[in-house]
Amino acid sequence: MSGVTETALSATRAVHTASSLVDAANTVLGTANAHAKCTATAAFAAQWRDARITLVGDTPPPDRPQRPTKPALLQPADVPRRKINRGTAGRIAQLHALAHIELNAVDLAWDIIARFSGRDLPREFYDDWVLVADEEAKHFGLLADRLSDFDAAYGDLPAHDGLWDSAIETRHDLAARLAVVPLVLEARGLDVTPMMITKLRGVDDEESAAMLEIIYRDEIGHVEIGHRWFEFECGRLGLDALSHWRDLVERHFRGALKPPFNIEARDAAGLPQDWYLTVSET
Repeated sequence: MSGVTETALSATRAVHTASSLVDAANTVLGTANAHAKCTATAAFAAQWRDARITLVGDTPPPDRPQRPTKPALLQPADVPRRKINRGTAGRIAQLHALAHIELNAVDLAWDIIARFSGRDLPREFYDDWVLVADEEAKHFGLLADRLSDFDAAYGDLPAHDGLWDSAIETRHDLAARLAVVPLVLEARGLDVTPMMITKLRGVDDEESAAMLEIIYRDEIGHVEIGHRWFEFECGRLGLDALSHWRDLVERHFRGALKPPFNIEARDAAGLPQDWYLTVSET
């Protein structure tokens, strides 16, 4: 991963002192530098997989993760629209927006681990969300490297904080977090990414298109993980998953579910069509 600073190296060293997975999660959430955050994520994920970290822990996370001073965060409507074409400015803007989403996704994965620990969740829950965090960090690194190919960097352009607004909205309820973040927001990524890939190939940017193909395949798995654990949580609560998902989306998601939907990818992620086709904006 390019751009690793002394801050990143310090974060990497800090992982050796993590006493639990939640301690690791809070270390990542408390790391401002984007590359350091992703470097620490990769190291912690390896330690968890190798059983060098064995305890889950239960220290509450911060309401908001630490972030770099740039990019400037604007209201979503104030962030300039992006258009992929043969000029580099539009592609830089699109890649930058995706990098911002992926960095948020790193924090979201660690936040779900720390925020909802201590709820008698099985080891597999933590395995899955550590995997998600690790893959989101990989995605950020791919995007940051591609931005550098265009002499650009994460932080050069403004972004918005809509993803973390959703995290705050659902911080009280695991089912609500799962209903909104993976099953609405990440599922939307499955709908729009193939169109971006097509547009990139249309301007002969095979490098960026191939990178988005990697991200797209991983994100199908992330939506599947979100759906599986939402079903699990509804089972524990004795609730019908479909009706509870609809209720949670109505209460906690601002806006409508917008077609067109990538039904093939959503099916691959195990997301039933009757969950979203009957409540979408026509």
